[in-house]
Amino acid sequence: MSTQTDLAGRVAIVTGGGGGLGRETAKVLVERGARVVVADLSEAPGQATVDTAMVQDIERQQPGFIDGLVSVHPIGRLGTPRDIAETVAWLASDASRFASGASFSIDGGYTAR
Repeated sequence: MSTQTDLAGRVAIVTGGGGGLGRETAKVLVERGARVVVADLSEAPGQATVDTAMVQDIERQQPGFIDGLVSVHPIGRLGTPRDIAETVAWLASDASRFASGASFSIDGGYTAR
């Protein structure tokens, strides 16, 4: 079938890679020579770090929800989808070529508090 170098020099972004099919897909891509960026979302209500549609829905049902989240975030705001996208773009670029096997929490310092 395919050889390990089929995807050499390429970058693959796998979403939902924290487990199941995403994790197995990432493993296969690595075996074939690709640099793999695995993105996954872990966002429980009350621990949200990014201003998403889900967060906005909760805010409509529970006014003040976002203010409560922001009050516990070290940088004083929720992240934006662009914050996440720019980090993933950096991880997929040559600038991050030595970042391997690492986990990055893109959460404005929430997990480090």
